[in-house]
Amino acid sequence: MRVVFAPDSFKGTVTAADAALVLADAWRTVDPEADVVLRPMADGGEGTVAAFAAAVPGAERMPIVVDGPVGSPVETSWLLLPPSDGAPHGTGVVDLASTSGIELLDELRPFDADSTGFGQAIAAALDHGVSRLVLGIGSSASTDGGIGMLRALGARFDDATGMPVASGARGLSAVVHVDLSQLRPVPEALVLTDVTNPLIGPRGAAEVFGPQKGLADATDRALVDAGLGRLARLLGLDPTVAGSGAAGGVGGALVAWGAKLLPGAAEVARLIGLGDAVAAADVVVTGEGSYDGQSGEGKVPSFVAQLAAEAGARAALVAGRITAEADTRPFAASASLTDLAGSPASALAEPARWLHEAGIRLARQLG
Repeated sequence: MRVVFAPDSFKGTVTAADAALVLADAWRTVDPEADVVLRPMADGGEGTVAAFAAAVPGAERMPIVVDGPVGSPVETSWLLLPPSDGAPHGTGVVDLASTSGIELLDELRPFDADSTGFGQAIAAALDHGVSRLVLGIGSSASTDGGIGMLRALGARFDDATGMPVASGARGLSAVVHVDLSQLRPVPEALVLTDVTNPLIGPRGAAEVFGPQKGLADATDRALVDAGLGRLARLLGLDPTVAGSGAAGGVGGALVAWGAKLLPGAAEVARLIGLGDAVAAADVVVTGEGSYDGQSGEGKVPSFVAQLAAEAGARAALVAGRITAEADTRPFAASASLTDLAGSPASALAEPARWLHEAGIRLARQLG
């Protein structure tokens, strides 16, 4: 039996690469003869760099220090993929989560957090001379419209007096002039996101994702939304573009730079060869931290389940929790770490233990 393990990360607890290893080890305790293939996945959020590192032979982590979401130094890395057709000098993989992500904050800073570190990591990859960029933009801490990122790449954002505006969402309302003359040229740049929201409006960055980042007050969200609309006009950006509201407007800023927005899970799968692995599989095991009503909209588990169905393989799901409204019909079997552990607290306290238990349970059901 060939079993492919293609989970996303279990946010804040277990990386996708580690989850794949734990699940594969558990499966082998039930079926030692199984042909196991590891293809940890991501959709552009947390774990994107790790997923490529685990799946692409010859990938090399490039350590850097960047300014985190509120300016404190963050030790992180971008990933250099070997030269390939279309990228003779290699591909740089950079994820926002490890440079300007919300998990890097001790407390939410809705007006001060920004995307500078992400831009610095992109600049480091460009300095290395890569031919292509793959940019994951999930798990952002800010709603700065990508001002921090673009500044790190050479842009200027000034107020009415000609002075640089403040960092983060705080500076959005003061921007009256944008200078892109020193902005670094964009190579081929593929942006991975699972978000299709526009930049502004009822489904925009401030209104939909702002509360997760501390924009709890409706008046504050309206102020930031207006600032994002003004920024779009100054950048010559259509704020209705699907995905421009991703990562607090970083998606839109990247479009203005010349990058291409793509569905994260599908593009990661293509780049790591998941389709070829699944084509020969009997069972495909996927998962994520929380499988809920939104998981069917481009998230990793639903995408992997569809890929398995097309290949005639059975799909299995492991999640930290599976909510009541979640649709588990695409899966031949599923396991919730919360249910196995007896409570969310117990599951979070020992995620690897319960992930291993889930793998054993699925192997017994489907092996």
